[in-house]
Amino acid sequence: MSQRDLTAELRAARSAAPPELRDRVRMIAASSEPPQPRFTPPSWFTLRRALVVAVPVAAAVAASIVFTLPSQKHQQPTALSAQSTVGAARGKVQHGSAEPFGAVPGRVPAPSATRAQRYGASLTLRLATATDVSNGATRALRIASTLGGYPTSVHVSTTGRAASAELVLKVPRTHVQQAVTQLSVLGTITAEHVDVQDIQTGLNAIDRTIARLQRQLRELRAAMQIDSIRRTIAAITARIEGLQRQSAAAIRTARYATVDLRLTTRAAAAPSQRHGPLHGLGVTFRWIGIGAVYAFALGAPLAALITLVWLTARTIRRRRENALLSRR
Repeated sequence: MSQRDLTAELRAARSAAPPELRDRVRMIAASSEPPQPRFTPPSWFTLRRALVVAVPVAAAVAASIVFTLPSQKHQQPTALSAQSTVGAARGKVQHGSAEPFGAVPGRVPAPSATRAQRYGASLTLRLATATDVSNGATRALRIASTLGGYPTSVHVSTTGRAASAELVLKVPRTHVQQAVTQLSVLGTITAEHVDVQDIQTGLNAIDRTIARLQRQLRELRAAMQIDSIRRTIAAITARIEGLQRQSAAAIRTARYATVDLRLTTRAAAAPSQRHGPLHGLGVTFRWIGIGAVYAFALGAPLAALITLVWLTARTIRRRRENALLSRR
């Protein structure tokens, strides 16, 4: 007899329980309290898998908190200090105060007496009121005129208590030191710059080119005058005249130094922020709240997905158990 036949005979020979026993079992089941359901995690849920999910979530929360914290550059205001650049000559610091280069005669680099130079200087001065700015601009124009110079542009702007003036002055190069010294006393120097560019080398090259063309012109004039030679003589003559005009313009430009002067009023001081003794605690709680929001935004979808998977697995497991019990 095979195992299948034996199983079939046993199921066929199964005796039924008497009615008294059935009633007794029903009474006991009705009088007893239903068992409390116990939470049983699904078989696929293990501690290692939980850590695999929890570690990336914790890392994402920590990264969100770190990247949302304000940087030190935004928390602490930076004080901009005026920078002074004067080529090789810079203001010296003595007894805790910066000495501007224009306050002492001779501190400004002296222009060369034998070479042509483009000389430029710029000054930024701070004054107390808008009236001082207007008066300072007038005095600057008077200083330039006294030294034989002239203004090329003047812009004065006033808005309430704030004012600014921008002047571009042309001063004879031989008097640029005196001009910067007198202009620097109009206010407090906040920025200064001197730029000297030598153009003598270019002028010497132009002179050599003119001399070479003039020798070539003398040779052509001594030769037989035909149409081609006449055209060449005219072209060389025009080129010599152009180079002479270029050299004369460069020399005229080098005779005057350019002084850019800017006058401004004192900028309004930013209101200081005073924090109470519990400010740090408030900031801490605020960022903890922000981190909690990020954690919820990142962790809620993952938690919902895990719950859905667990409920699905639980439902499938119960259906399998009910199907197995129904067969018995």
